[in-house]
Amino acid sequence: MNKIQRILSVLVVLGVFATACTADDTAPTTPDDTTQTDPGTTDTTIAGGSTDPTTPVAGQTGGATLDEVRARGVLKCGVSGSAVAFSETQSDGSMTGFDAEMCRAVAAAVLGDATKVEFAALTAAERFTALAAGEIDVLIRNTTWTQSRDTTLGLDFGPTTYYDGQGVMGKASDGFTADSTLADVDGAVLCTNAGTTTEKNISEGAAQAGATIVLSTVAEFPEAMEGFKAGSCDLVTTDASGLVGNMVTAIRDGSIQEGDWVVFPRAPISKEPLGPVYRQNDSQWADIVNWTVYATFIADEFGATSGNIDSLIGDADLNPELGRLFGVTDDELQSTMGLSADAFYQVISQVGNYDEIFTRTLNPVGIFRDGSYNAQWYDGGMIYAPPAR
Repeated sequence: MNKIQRILSVLVVLGVFATACTADDTAPTTPDDTTQTDPGTTDTTIAGGSTDPTTPVAGQTGGATLDEVRARGVLKCGVSGSAVAFSETQSDGSMTGFDAEMCRAVAAAVLGDATKVEFAALTAAERFTALAAGEIDVLIRNTTWTQSRDTTLGLDFGPTTYYDGQGVMGKASDGFTADSTLADVDGAVLCTNAGTTTEKNISEGAAQAGATIVLSTVAEFPEAMEGFKAGSCDLVTTDASGLVGNMVTAIRDGSIQEGDWVVFPRAPISKEPLGPVYRQNDSQWADIVNWTVYATFIADEFGATSGNIDSLIGDADLNPELGRLFGVTDDELQSTMGLSADAFYQVISQVGNYDEIFTRTLNPVGIFRDGSYNAQWYDGGMIYAPPAR
């Protein structure tokens, strides 16, 4: 384990990014070349949609999304496009990252081909209206599940794929350390992006700590990072995973030295459960998205990977739950959902299980499962799926 990994492992144990995200963009730059690239070459990126962050299209009640996706032959998936390790638009137009891989998993389940995805790079302000208007089929864009979003937008949230929590990043030269608290931000200018849970979290948290702050908001989080680097704001705040991703990227590209930037406080200032979002009143589509995510959890739980799945399904002693999930037994349930019997076999064989997706996209920027809420339930985490039966 190298020095950066040791530092970040400590952060995980302390909870800095074991519970981290704030439903927004998280980064301006591309991680180093160890980041997983696209599994195929047919992905394309489509433009973002409307700008109203809260009001869904009048009368939007969902519909037969599965039929629409199949007739179109491609899944339209909303992502950030500028979030380090979650969704990053590459120079060739392809999309990489954890969220992008979850989009591909849904495409594999529905269309049998993980590359049949059009990615819509959406700002925090655009995302909900784009989904409600039918411009995308599913939103997988580091978006936090909250009561207001769940009950007022005509949208529903699927299983949490990443448990995150908000943090603050400052410069050691300004006197900030990993032991700094929100009380220590008194008088500071904090940058973040608008239209996110981040704004309210930091405003409420600072007030409770007795600190007075100036909040400077921008459209995209990469702009907030540029302000922090240039010194136009003293601190930057978003999900801790995004802060750590930006910090490690800056260390690796030589922009800063280890220890120049610090993430604090040690306990996150909010809960940020992140996962897919879809329109209300289309239970078939909700089931498909939900069970695609659960399939990656279950495969991880039982050790089924993209590398061993073919040998597993040919084994007479195959676990019965995996047999049903992969469609190799008569009691499979995918057909009753409107999918092919082998839909989740396609997910795991083409995209991988949850741990594979996590490892290849998030580990390269210093985010690890061990000791975090993103570990399997039997390892002290919160990754847990209902049984496939």
